[in-house]
Amino acid sequence: MPDTTYQQLNKLRGLTTLIVGIGNTLKGDDGAGPLVCQQLEGKTCAELIDTATVPENYIQPIIKKAPQNLLVIDAIDFGASAGTISIFRPERLNSIVISTHTLSPRLFVDMITEAIEVNVYFVGIQPVQTQLGQPVCPPVSRAVQRESEW
Repeated sequence: MPDTTYQQLNKLRGLTTLIVGIGNTLKGDDGAGPLVCQQLEGKTCAELIDTATVPENYIQPIIKKAPQNLLVIDAIDFGASAGTISIFRPERLNSIVISTHTLSPRLFVDMITEAIEVNVYFVGIQPVQTQLGQPVCPPVSRAVQRESEW
């Protein structure tokens, strides 16, 4: 992960941060978000929510928690090398990334930000394959490990 990514994430320290993992662990690299949440369990003071494939079910609970920062971790195809990690602001999602989910991650956060004031950051991990029954590829697995060290 580039130093600028760490610098961006370090700005969140000391603030109320909610980390949300999105993805399907049965579909290879698509499980990156939930896997990061599993790896972070007990290692961070931020609250963790593994939304799996239904982030829309967590919109109201997130609104009720009213965090200062919302960090959404997901496998996002932004055309980089496998396992590359990048941070996106919501406004960048429409033009440069392709989600692996039916509910747009942008729509998910738009519904939250309409209700509460929160800084939103997407941490995208570039997937290789998201087919049912496939394991997480080695570059994405290494990226998940790097994320959990933050």
